[in-house]
Amino acid sequence: MKIMENELRGKRVMSNEGLLLGTLMNATVDEQTGKLEHILVEPSNNIDPRLYHRDEKGHILFPFDSVKSVKDVVIITEE
Repeated sequence: MKIMENELRGKRVMSNEGLLLGTLMNATVDEQTGKLEHILVEPSNNIDPRLYHRDEKGHILFPFDSVKSVKDVVIITEE
């Protein structure tokens, strides 16, 4: 099944442990290869964003390959 990038925006992002991490805002792509690199997540009020790698706007960056499931929410594996 294919999912369009614009369908992902606004979905809640949860860890595989059930922790609400935030809301998916965007994704980054390697300009030369076209490979998806990261998802950018607006952090939830329930977490301390300082514990995660962030961009200059404060979005949490998760490697795209950490995405394990996309349904009503996006599930990622934190490592």
